[in-house]
Amino acid sequence: MTVRFGNYRLGLYVVTLLLAGTVLGLAANFASIFLPNLHRDFTIFAIIIPSLTILVFLFQLQWALPLSEVIVLLILDILWLAMGAWSTDVIGNVQCDTLRGQTTPSKSGTTSLQAYCYEMKVIQAFSWALFGLFTIAIWILFKLIHQAQRFGRYDIWHEPIRADISTTELPWFGEMPGYYNTSNHGHGAPYPQSPSAYGGSHFAPSMPMAQPGHSLIIQPGINGAPPTVTQVPIQQMGMPMSA
Repeated sequence: MTVRFGNYRLGLYVVTLLLAGTVLGLAANFASIFLPNLHRDFTIFAIIIPSLTILVFLFQLQWALPLSEVIVLLILDILWLAMGAWSTDVIGNVQCDTLRGQTTPSKSGTTSLQAYCYEMKVIQAFSWALFGLFTIAIWILFKLIHQAQRFGRYDIWHEPIRADISTTELPWFGEMPGYYNTSNHGHGAPYPQSPSAYGGSHFAPSMPMAQPGHSLIIQPGINGAPPTVTQVPIQQMGMPMSA
C-alpha cells in the first residue's frame, strides 16, 4: 500500500478545518453582534455550514469509504458554493477601505461597518476557496478509484480508504497499488495488473534463459501467484538431441 494519498488527504482535511474554523469564528462574532434581529438568515447559515463541515470531517478521518468520501465532498461542495454566492451577494464589490468611520446597526446600537466588511470579505474568500478545494478533491478521488479498479480492486467503493493509521487503500498517481485482490467477485475476468500502467518496468519479473539442451516449461500461477518456470532436458520430452 502507498501512503502518499493518505498524506495529501490529511493535508486537505487540515486546510479545510482551518478555513472552516475561521469562517465559524467570524460567523459566531456576527451572531454576538447582530442576532436575533439583524442579518439573521445569513448568520445562521454561516454558522451551520462550517460546523457541519468540521463535524463530518472529524468523523471521516476515522471511518471513511471512497463512496462516503465522494458523497460528503459533493454535498459540502454545493453548500460552500451557496455560501460563497450568498456572501458575494451580501458584500458585492464594496471597497472596505472606503468605509472608515462608518457604522452599521447592531443589537446593542452600532458597530464598525468597515470591520464588518473585512470579515465578510474573509468569509467570501474562504467559502470560494473551500468550494474549489472540494471540486478538485472530487475529481482526484474519481481518478484514483478508477485507477484502483483497473488493478483488480472492484469493490474499492465500499472498502475503507485507510487500511490503518499509516497506509491507504488508494495509491497515488504513478504508484503501484500494493497487494491487491484480483478476484473478480462476479464481475467477469479480472483486469491484468500491468506494471507498465504505472510506469514501473522495474516491477516486471525477469525471465530465466534456457540452458543448452533444455526447454522451458512455464505454468501459470494460481490466484495471482507468479508463474512457475521449469527447465526440462529435451530428451525427457521425447525429442532427440541433435548431434
